[in-house]
Amino acid sequence: MLPWRNGVLALYLASGLSLSTLVSRLPAVRDALGLSHGEVGLLLLCMTAGSFASVSVSGAVVMRLGSKRTLRFAASLTAIALALVGVAAAGFNSLAATGVALVLFGVGNAVWNVSSNVQGAAMERALGVPIMPVLHGFFSVGTVLGAAAGALGAALHLPISWHFAILSVVVLALIVTGTRAFRADPSNQGSGHSNSSLLADGWREPRTLVLGALVLGMALAEGAAGDWVALALADGYDAINSVGAVGYGVFVTAMTLARLGGGQILKRLGRVLVLRLSAASTLAGLLLFVFGPSIHTAFAALVLWGLGVAMCFPVAMSAASDDPMRAAARVSVVSTIGYGAFLGGPPLLGLLADKIGLLHALGYVGILVAISFFLAPAAAEAKKNPGTTPSPSTPKN
Repeated sequence: MLPWRNGVLALYLASGLSLSTLVSRLPAVRDALGLSHGEVGLLLLCMTAGSFASVSVSGAVVMRLGSKRTLRFAASLTAIALALVGVAAAGFNSLAATGVALVLFGVGNAVWNVSSNVQGAAMERALGVPIMPVLHGFFSVGTVLGAAAGALGAALHLPISWHFAILSVVVLALIVTGTRAFRADPSNQGSGHSNSSLLADGWREPRTLVLGALVLGMALAEGAAGDWVALALADGYDAINSVGAVGYGVFVTAMTLARLGGGQILKRLGRVLVLRLSAASTLAGLLLFVFGPSIHTAFAALVLWGLGVAMCFPVAMSAASDDPMRAAARVSVVSTIGYGAFLGGPPLLGLLADKIGLLHALGYVGILVAISFFLAPAAAEAKKNPGTTPSPSTPKN
């Protein structure tokens, strides 16, 4: 059990590391290509398109191949695409090539997300304890490490072509070593017809759709921070690029701490109360960041913001995975809806920022966060039918 747990933790860490490496050096990508806020937003739509297209079918892929094989392919694609972004932007100064690389990054990252949550949920059921917050906490550990490396790279003026290539090698090493200990999960159905039926059912289930809507608002808040905090500090508060990267690091550090301690909090307070407290903290942080008077209040706001968004994804993934046989289908549905906001919202915020300013554009995210507060009851544990057979404590090899 211990090697399996460590392998899953390594893959979550690698996922956070790859994404944070990209977003923490986004100002350098922008400078290399000479883009405005709106043009950065349009460029990020390339990653959004790849992610959204792949996450919608990722559940079927996981059910067909199993989460282990799917993870190996998707994570490797993401790592390779990260290196290609650096070469395209800094090496060739090519907007088109950078866009293609971001499409590939988005495809790999989205499928990685779904398959890792299916594997993580299988391990959570086997252990019998809420470990999903800790798994997502290790994703956040990866983002902290990536943000720290990004701040250092920005301060040293390290070319992103070298920076991204080095981190890609690190991520690939974590993938190879981590997936060796993975176990099979019960999501691999083997029948394309039954897989299609399960996915179709997922899109018709009210609870699954409400879970997706719940994730939508909070995912937008998390995605907006990931894509725009560094630039918002640089442009809205006149901070230098390295301070912007540090600000993103503060956000992900707060998110990491909340997730690493989230299992015990979740056991004590339950899913619904945890999600409502999370939405309230996120909204407070957003408003303080947008309307705060100084860089110091902005950093305090990032702490509240990070603490707030920390628990939504892991709790929603656990809720979507209550039934192991339908976990891949339901996680795919919830992830598709969430990714629509997580990846589609931030680029649109860039277009809005050209009209009203980046800080004020971020303020509109609070509307969907407030809606998420009222949708929290959808994550309550589903009542089990007394006549059903309980799921096995350990997945079969």
